[in-house]
Amino acid sequence: MEKHLSLLIMGGDQRYVEVINQLASKGIDIFVAGFDQLIFSHSNIHNEKLDQVDFRRIDAILLPLGGTNARGEVEAVYSEKSLNVSPDMLKKTPEHCIVYTGISNEYLDRIVKQADRKLVRLMDRHDVAILNSIPTAEAVLNIAIEETDYTIHGSHVMVLGFGRTGVTLARLFSAVGAQVSVAARKDADLARITEMGLRPVHFDHLADYIAKTDICINTIPQQILEAAILSKMNPAALIIDIASKPGGTDFAFAEKKGLKTIHALGLPGKTAPKTAGKIIGTILDRLLTQSS
Repeated sequence: MEKHLSLLIMGGDQRYVEVINQLASKGIDIFVAGFDQLIFSHSNIHNEKLDQVDFRRIDAILLPLGGTNARGEVEAVYSEKSLNVSPDMLKKTPEHCIVYTGISNEYLDRIVKQADRKLVRLMDRHDVAILNSIPTAEAVLNIAIEETDYTIHGSHVMVLGFGRTGVTLARLFSAVGAQVSVAARKDADLARITEMGLRPVHFDHLADYIAKTDICINTIPQQILEAAILSKMNPAALIIDIASKPGGTDFAFAEKKGLKTIHALGLPGKTAPKTAGKIIGTILDRLLTQSS
């Protein structure tokens, strides 16, 4: 890449406002599309319509953390117009252009491959996911406090999954006095859960432990809380599912059973957008510098 970088940011939420300002202050030329409702004062920020962007000078493209939908549309909360990512658009960029996204799907994988460009999934990176788990866990704790009529201290909390977010959730809820169980499959994870002073539960035995759960937090993007598990839950239990769509809960069955469920998506962007934006901006600045 050239030393003077040009980055196109297509859509995004309040987190990306922080990213835009942070990277512009680093001397990067920022072209933004999907921010029609905002005015930026920094001279390095160019607020343009997508069809006005000269893709020949774009060194990198940043898409929203949710990537695109199956039609190539991206979320743009600061615009009433839809934005689409197309293979023709990517083919107009220089060969060294890198596409950054939070997560990807079949559509985005395919068009990036057709354009012969590099795709970087930020949420696949340990640094992004671990740092992002902090505002996520705080947001889940806030939901749990607001949606229950008892203290978190002393309550029985079940965390499903011991990935990067699951670890932070388990640690935070334990720190405020909850009796935390964590469901996992790997022997190493179950050993670590034990070492942390928490109750390890193998997923094969989840049904045996779920009845005493007051708050169940799912982090796994596949249906874990199916009818057989939900039928054994306390009707007064709260389910907070933070897994990406469609989540890991049989929401229809849960509603039929009268269980209170909350599918909480994009929590850092809703509860701590400035912090979440700083995380993305700092790591993206590092990646852009390494690629230049």
